Amino acid sequence: MKHLIFTFTLTLIISCQNTAQNSKAQEAVINSNPVEVPLKNGKARAYFASGCFWCVEAIYESIKGVDEVISGYSGGHTKNPTYEASNTGKTGHAESVEVIYDPNIVSFSTLVDVYFGSQNVTQVNGQGNDIGSQYRSIIFYQNEEQKAIILKKKEVLAKKLNAKIAAEVYPFQKFWKAEDYHQNYERLHPNNPYVRNVSIPRLNRFKAKFPELLKENH
Repeated sequence: MKHLIFTFTLTLIISCQNTAQNSKAQEAVINSNPVEVPLKNGKARAYFASGCFWCVEAIYESIKGVDEVISGYSGGHTKNPTYEASNTGKTGHAESVEVIYDPNIVSFSTLVDVYFGSQNVTQVNGQGNDIGSQYRSIIFYQNEEQKAIILKKKEVLAKKLNAKIAAEVYPFQKFWKAEDYHQNYERLHPNNPYVRNVSIPRLNRFKAKFPELLKENH
């Protein structure tokens, strides 16, 4: 399902994606006021896009204080996006995750550290061979405090690496849950070739960098 796209196809797709990303509908999303998700049963929610959501879901689920991670779509201008539709690049959405966490155990600031520490922060419109705007990096903020945390960490990282950080910073609007077969994909399909060759190595690289953040038995 995830594969390297031939050059001529990639050129066509990127053309479509650029049109979608530069549309007035997409500009309205980027310039909108953020929606703040209230605590539910003491749990907060945060939203991130960082390449294939199979990979990102597994990374965040390994973190102490995180109860659950849901794969889905966010950042676009269309309603009820599907996997097939988002893959065209025309919806503006990126594969994203909803991280449900206990703010008394893990902070939003730490979740942002996890975000930057678990990806190639300079790759634009993709991670590895997953290429396209549906795989672009986005951090969603729900209020000005979160926005300030994100922008400060992004600035510090850019100076440290002397490089431009690819992650976009969007006001959170809505999260659309992905199809059931995408949920817990890495855990349920450990022998899938993509999971073995991409997801698990990415998770293991993250674990090696942040052992102090991991749940027991992870």
